[in-house]
Amino acid sequence: MAYGIVHHFPGGSEAQYEAVLAAVHPSADTLPEGQIFHAAGPSEGGWTITAIHDSKESWERFRDRVLMPKMQAGIAGGFQTPPQEMEFDVHKLVS
Repeated sequence: MAYGIVHHFPGGSEAQYEAVLAAVHPSADTLPEGQIFHAAGPSEGGWTITAIHDSKESWERFRDRVLMPKMQAGIAGGFQTPPQEMEFDVHKLVS
């Protein structure tokens, strides 16, 4: 079952997002293994990222092996605080 993650970074900016994206994605136009959708943009009070993975396990693997180690090590120019996070089982995905 597909699995969704929404991260909102209060006070976050496009420049911070681009720094993190460069550090955790294989390339600017390639998704990490298991990720099937990615959208990001400015939102009220900050920056919001929505990702859909092909399973919860895929998300957890990316989170634990790539995202968190890089974020904990520090990404120059990246977000300075943890996001507000919401996760959900995807009921319907249309592409």
